[in-house]
Amino acid sequence: MANVGASLYYATPLPKPKYSTPLLLLKNNSKAITKCVLTQTIKQFNLEEYMTAKARRVNVALDEAIPLRHPRRIHESMRYSLLAGGKRVRPILAIAACELVGGDESAAMPVACATEMIHTMSLIHDDLPCMDDDDLRRGKPTNHVVFGVDTAVLAGDALLSLAFEHVARSGLSAGLDPERVIRAISELGSAVGSDGLVAGQIVDIASEGELIDLDKLEFIHVHKTAKLLEAAAVCGVIAGGGEEEEVERIRRYARRIGLLFQVVDDVLDVTKSSAELGKTAGKDLASDKATYPKLMGVEKAREFAARLVEEAEEELDGFRYAEVAAAPLYHLARYIAYRQN
Repeated sequence: MANVGASLYYATPLPKPKYSTPLLLLKNNSKAITKCVLTQTIKQFNLEEYMTAKARRVNVALDEAIPLRHPRRIHESMRYSLLAGGKRVRPILAIAACELVGGDESAAMPVACATEMIHTMSLIHDDLPCMDDDDLRRGKPTNHVVFGVDTAVLAGDALLSLAFEHVARSGLSAGLDPERVIRAISELGSAVGSDGLVAGQIVDIASEGELIDLDKLEFIHVHKTAKLLEAAAVCGVIAGGGEEEEVERIRRYARRIGLLFQVVDDVLDVTKSSAELGKTAGKDLASDKATYPKLMGVEKAREFAARLVEEAEEELDGFRYAEVAAAPLYHLARYIAYRQN
């Protein structure tokens, strides 16, 4: 797919404001009008109700996936972070993508849970003293603060291992085609390994205190953040029986909202308090990390976020035969843009 970071930002003129919120700006042209019409068509969709209902069922599935058992301490540590709340954006994205192509929620639930397990692993490890050295996550003490560094490392390792086991075991139990189960496992492995999350993390660490450009910043965030969101959506389509064209269209959509997620994160980090975020604010600034606000300024970072929303929605236009089913994904992109923590 085309580069959606720095090259996109400089290749096209800035969109003209059309809505009052700073993170949603659409171009004043026929395409924007079409989107407004589409928004009217699906405006009665209630994202909050949808996300609450889906998150509730995801939480039940996650709880069942890791019962307390021997050795008790490691499972307590795993459950402490996995069940600590959160927006459950990745599993909900997997379920919504599955439903978009006609699949059932139950088919997507194994990959939905797996993406949250992997995401939680990354949070536990990110917070360690040797990494970001943070003591607050989702408004609670971080895992290593409660259980110690040794147990936190092992809890993250165990969650990562369980994610793949869960897709294989529960995916087959849910009746998924074995070939689709294998493909989903491959997508998740790519998203988290040295071509995915780890790649973004290592380049991010190596870049601390250095002057980097927007292309390198995009590489970091596409791999560190967007890849797992992309995998969640793609695995949802795979589980739902989607065709190859649908898989790739959703991949492009998710790549954009994944980058959007990080751009908004960067903006919130410098505009919100720790109490509002539920985690330590200003950490990137304090550690002299490169961020979109640092390289672009806050307002231009917001404008870039608006363009990513628009491009993500354009990918969903290819599912016009399923506009109602696409409603969660349209609204989810805007939810990510509007979120305040």
